[in-house]
Amino acid sequence: MDVDQLDLNPRIIAAIKKAQLRSAREVLRLSGPDLQRLTGLSAVDAWRVLQAASQCLRGSDVFTALQVYQQKAQFPGQHQRLSLGCPVLDRLLRGGLPLDGITELAGRSSAGKTQLALQLCLAVQLPRQHGGLEAGAVYICTEDVFPDRRLQQLIVHQPQLRTDVPGELLSKIRFGDQIFVEHVADVDALLECVGRRIPVLLARGMARLVVLDSVAAPFRCEFDSQASATRARHLQTLGATLRRLSCTFQTPVLCINQVTETMDERGPAGPQGFSDERVSPALGTTWSNQLLMRLTTERAHSEEAPPGPPARTLRVVFAPHLPPTSCSYIISADGVRGTPGTKSC
Repeated sequence: MDVDQLDLNPRIIAAIKKAQLRSAREVLRLSGPDLQRLTGLSAVDAWRVLQAASQCLRGSDVFTALQVYQQKAQFPGQHQRLSLGCPVLDRLLRGGLPLDGITELAGRSSAGKTQLALQLCLAVQLPRQHGGLEAGAVYICTEDVFPDRRLQQLIVHQPQLRTDVPGELLSKIRFGDQIFVEHVADVDALLECVGRRIPVLLARGMARLVVLDSVAAPFRCEFDSQASATRARHLQTLGATLRRLSCTFQTPVLCINQVTETMDERGPAGPQGFSDERVSPALGTTWSNQLLMRLTTERAHSEEAPPGPPARTLRVVFAPHLPPTSCSYIISADGVRGTPGTKSC
């Protein structure tokens, strides 16, 4: 804010401007004695200047938790979510993915992780009244080629999956043109991608979703057990960069993760979100500390599954706003659909 807008005597304002201080932020970078020397003001006047500048930059008054919950104050980022494209799954997550933070989706192969990620890449392009963010998505592939054929199938079946969205609106959106695909083969290329190229797309408003599929692949290939400290440092750098992007641009970040299996019969400590207690998400505690929310997917064993599409389970392992809960879902040509009445806490 310009110093002319401070609630001060014109004589004091003139002294501040004569000292080449143009904004309240510049004023607050100085101590009281320094401000006195630069402006020639008395100690009392310098104190008044600092008080006025701090009150100007303090921002809004304190709000109660009830006011935030009822959205009486303007906190859009805390309440807005990115829909998963299915009302059942959205109810599980209380609206969808938060805009601020990293969400991990972990599971075995064929559990449906990539299917959910592709569906989010389409959902983010819809208008806000339909759960989207009216922007594209960045999809970073680290091990397999991008599943373009499956994406085209999902685009064709959007009218069957998203019956809540008018068909005319769906036909106007060029879904395939707003998904930006990056293939990276190693950790250095991954850090370069998230540190330099992706911020350009986000800053221009061309994308509001980042998908990393998968986060574990580059680290598993490059680092052995002797390089654990180096791996941890790179993981922390990656996590910090993704969190900063998410916070700065209010962009959900979805990281798909693989799982590891321990030979210890006791299994890993703490709940991991899988029916097999010996299975846990890859990359350990170093990566877990970077996450806002962890989701897991699991496919039912063949002897347990009823006739029809294989049943899968989406679980919330931890999140600051959700209890541990789960629901079943199926994958069809249309996309991912939650099974009503299967939510459990």
